[in-house]
Amino acid sequence: MNREKMLSEALMGDHEFDFIIIGGGATGIGIALEAVTRGYKTLLLEKHDFTKSTSSKSTKLVHGGVRYLAQGDIALVREACIERGRLLKNAPHLVKNQSFVIPTFGWFDEFLYTVGLNFYDLMAGGYSLGRSLRVSKKRALEFIPTVEPQKITAGVVYHDGQFDDSRLAINVLQTATENGAIVLNYMNVTKLTKSNRGIVNGVVAQDSETGNIFTFKGRAIVNATGVFADDILQMDKPGQARVISPSQGVHIMLDKRFLPGTHAMMIPKTDDGRVLFAVPWHNRVVVGTTDTPVPDVSLEPVALEQEVEFILSTAGRYLTIPPKRSDVLSVFAGLRPLAAPKGNSKKTKEISRSHKIFVTQSELFTMVGGKWTTFRKMAEDMVNKVEMVKGWGKIKSKTRNLQLHGYTTRVDYNDPLYVYGSDRDELLALAKSDPEFGETLSQSLGVVKAQVVWAARHEMARTVEDVLARRTRCLLLDARESIRIAPAVASLLAKELNKDKKWEKEQVEGYTAIAQNYILS
Repeated sequence: MNREKMLSEALMGDHEFDFIIIGGGATGIGIALEAVTRGYKTLLLEKHDFTKSTSSKSTKLVHGGVRYLAQGDIALVREACIERGRLLKNAPHLVKNQSFVIPTFGWFDEFLYTVGLNFYDLMAGGYSLGRSLRVSKKRALEFIPTVEPQKITAGVVYHDGQFDDSRLAINVLQTATENGAIVLNYMNVTKLTKSNRGIVNGVVAQDSETGNIFTFKGRAIVNATGVFADDILQMDKPGQARVISPSQGVHIMLDKRFLPGTHAMMIPKTDDGRVLFAVPWHNRVVVGTTDTPVPDVSLEPVALEQEVEFILSTAGRYLTIPPKRSDVLSVFAGLRPLAAPKGNSKKTKEISRSHKIFVTQSELFTMVGGKWTTFRKMAEDMVNKVEMVKGWGKIKSKTRNLQLHGYTTRVDYNDPLYVYGSDRDELLALAKSDPEFGETLSQSLGVVKAQVVWAARHEMARTVEDVLARRTRCLLLDARESIRIAPAVASLLAKELNKDKKWEKEQVEGYTAIAQNYILS
């Protein structure tokens, strides 16, 4: 993917797009792929970088949702289990089968979770990742050796999916562009245009890099901006009621010694009524999450003190090595774009994670809610809705069994470059093409300079943050280490993007300021 080429193609001639999608998170990129593979001319515009907000800050799980099963949301669990299975088949280089252990205390826990999780398995049907079963205390401690022995009597093992969210997003975008879609990051939609009949028929957008303003015409305009959906809806009809009820989820990153081995742990009952996950990820352990209602949305939400303490204290009650603040390599917060409930009685953790589609009088299509696991089905539903409302006639979805860019079944999870899938060989060839490119940027994170160059040339990375937060996951894996290598990343990126020393300095300063919020003082 090349941004200059994409922009040139977007401006070529006076052609009208079938779909203009606003928002480059999981929802938007899924809709772009769904639309373009059905043969529609498709344009996606993202104000910042792809997955800059919520979609890069998930728990890294592709899951049916054990908690949703407990809440009785059977339809969502069934849908998510099926989509989980499809993702595992379509992107095996990024989505894998992850085994979990639930520590149990007493026969009732063992019975409850074994029966419940076997029902969970049945919901997946042919897409099941493995059967759930009770294991002895001895076996459970072999799987999760750092769990406090006095805290458990046995364990229940079950299976779910684990993935890298931003890397999957890049591969979905690459698949979309290979099918003819045009995708642009750093393109801020500032206005909607309407026909004489009051129907939305285009957008006005400003290129954040040059300041240039463009008007793009489209037959269907889709608002897929997640927690910022209300901003676009206000452009359509100022003063209308909010549709988003944002909730903040926080995670901390710990060293692998806190949960060695390949099994994850799920604590089913916490003080706030949620579950707590501790999941192996890129040779670290992700622990979370919280569910905190927030009054306002922001691009870089910051973890609240009580959220961090909740995660540390809850994990500490179950682990033989209670994690301390000084053990946290990175802390990150993301906002969930939950559909606002009717009335104010519901807690955010009780609001359905099902997606909802709103169509305004001017035919602006908006998607809210949902989750990464079901992003493909969400996209299918949205394109179906557009076809129905616009009277275009239904075209069958092509994405259910579509292999994503990077597809390969030859995956070595001990190789830090496994996330590149089939692009790995080309990346290694790039590393050998120049002595500098093969140099290591960070030994502890397993990052080489060629990855920065690759991100700029093939993945539309435009800033140091794009590289360190999303093309590689350095910011989430070890915020301090990512700050240390930021100057070297800026230097490499400047050469690729033809930027000067002033730009380099500003990039490092800007990135450092953002990264400080990921470090616990």
